Amino acid sequence: MAYFYLVIAVIAEVIATSALKASEEFTKFFPSLIVIIGYAAAFYFFTLILRTIPVGVTYALWSGLGIVLVTLAGMFLYKEIPDLPAIVGIGFIIIGIIIINLFSETIKR
Repeated sequence: MAYFYLVIAVIAEVIATSALKASEEFTKFFPSLIVIIGYAAAFYFFTLILRTIPVGVTYALWSGLGIVLVTLAGMFLYKEIPDLPAIVGIGFIIIGIIIINLFSETIKR
C-alpha cells in the first residue's frame, strides 16, 4: 500500500504545486483552494507512507517524482520548456529514484 499512497501523495503535490502559479499569490480563490487541498492531501498520504518506508527514502522518492512531474506540468500548462542542463539534472534525479528502488535495503518489500 505504501507505493499506492506514494502515487496519491505525489499526484496531490503536483496538482497543488501546479496550481500555485494559477493562484497568482493566493489572489484567485479556486486555484488557491486547490493548492490548500492538494498539499493537505499530499502530506496526509505522506504520513501513511512512513508506516513502511523510512522518512529519508520516502522524501527522496516523493520530491524526486514531484520534480519530474511538476516540470512536465510546467511544460504543458505554462509553456515552461527546460533547457539542456535542466533536462540532464532531471535525468539524474530519475536515475537516483531507480537506484533507490532497485538497490536500497531500507525499503520494506
